[in-house]
Amino acid sequence: MVLEQNLSLVNKIDRLLRWGHWFTFFNVLLALLVTGSYFLADPLPASAVGWSYLLLNWLGHTAFLCFLFFIITIFPVSLIFPYQRHVRGIAAILATCGLVALIFDAYVYHSLGYHAGSASYEQTLDLLRQQVVTNLRNFVLITSAVAVLLVTIQLVISNYCWKKIARLSHSGVGKPAMVLLLSCFMCSHLLHIWGDASQHDDIIRQDNVLPLTYPATARTMLVRYKLLDPAQLSQPLSEQRSPDWLQAKSTKAASIELQCPAAANSQAVHLWVVTTADGSLAAQLPNDGWRRLPQHMAPVSPQSAMLNLLYADVAALDLQLPPVWLSQLPASYFGISASTSWQQQLPWLTQQPENRLAAVQLHLLDDASALRTALLALPEAHHLVVQLNAAAGQFALGQTALWYRWPELHQQRINDVTQHLDLLPTILAGAGCINQQPWIGDNLLRPVTQAKLNLLNNQLYSFRKDKMLVVNEDGSYSVWSAGTLVRLEQRLDLPMLTDALKRLPDADE
Repeated sequence: MVLEQNLSLVNKIDRLLRWGHWFTFFNVLLALLVTGSYFLADPLPASAVGWSYLLLNWLGHTAFLCFLFFIITIFPVSLIFPYQRHVRGIAAILATCGLVALIFDAYVYHSLGYHAGSASYEQTLDLLRQQVVTNLRNFVLITSAVAVLLVTIQLVISNYCWKKIARLSHSGVGKPAMVLLLSCFMCSHLLHIWGDASQHDDIIRQDNVLPLTYPATARTMLVRYKLLDPAQLSQPLSEQRSPDWLQAKSTKAASIELQCPAAANSQAVHLWVVTTADGSLAAQLPNDGWRRLPQHMAPVSPQSAMLNLLYADVAALDLQLPPVWLSQLPASYFGISASTSWQQQLPWLTQQPENRLAAVQLHLLDDASALRTALLALPEAHHLVVQLNAAAGQFALGQTALWYRWPELHQQRINDVTQHLDLLPTILAGAGCINQQPWIGDNLLRPVTQAKLNLLNNQLYSFRKDKMLVVNEDGSYSVWSAGTLVRLEQRLDLPMLTDALKRLPDADE
């Protein structure tokens, strides 16, 4: 009697496991539809090897995800609770939850460029909150419809596999499908080993496309956004190009399409830039109504600082030519006054009118000696006073003082790091001009939470709040406190790096 009961239990478990294998197989086919969408979020491979790796990785890794899900959920349920009706129902609900999670992760990847997870939970919650707030009705309807549809499909698959176990077992599909998927999984890993060793661009850029694949590194992210040439890393050090080649990879200027109203805002904005300033600069400024940005970063190099400040760009542009935005700005909007030394460095300044009635006025000074008198002569205007470049330190970027007297800026609680890249977008926005293309910097009148970016001296700098991420050309990285410059023992913040790289002009191409 005991033997018969044991045989009956063994038969139940055996039938449930065979059913579970076929149930997982059909879910692999469903999951392939979802995982295929991940590859549409990034540029497709340009070579036959890249396409081969894409197909192998798509089939093999999707099958691995589904089999892993079966092992950690349905398999133990079948052993602990071997009642077919209950197991089939529980499996249908679990599989639905797994597919919903996969669909949600694909949506996050399309929207943000990285997967949902513990490192990106804040950004994921913000994205979800945005959808709920802006489109609650459609969000509920779509989510409910997808959930009901998936539960229905899973119940149909579960019932079909249970009733047709014998026919499916004799169909001759199981073993070839298992061999195909297992071969794809193994071949994709072997091909990745070869691609990583040979620095094959089309393979390296796919490292983090699918969830739970190879962890993204700073190097793979630089390759993905075309800031790093993978062939360079495989060459001997003596044959590598000049140390500025990473900076040269970002030679594309940011697109600028200004639209300005017929009449500028009535209150003029004055940006005062001084080349040298001693400790008395803050003492020269009136105490009433002036504030200082808590953490303003500027390049140490004067040329890079001019590029960030006057061109609002990180590309290697020719400083002898005027910035693009200047030709798009109406004449009544802009006026420049510059000292002789500034005009010698930037010849195009001599062709610009001073225009004391302009909405935006840029004053380029050698020192701050005449600044106090000039500010007292313009008591009603909005003012920003900044030193051109930071003092030399351990990084190519450092803190410098920026004082402002601007009521609209006073209303903003700016606690994050700011840069020279943010000043031009801010003062043009204050005059009423809108750039139809995204600036690399931010309009401080409408601050955003996206991580900031700068490219200096063959290094990439990214900022979010007080955290500073520094990435070198070889893919090594370090994390620092922007305020104290104390090194932080933290792992690579992939969402932060991705958000910063998305500021580049060709990030979405």
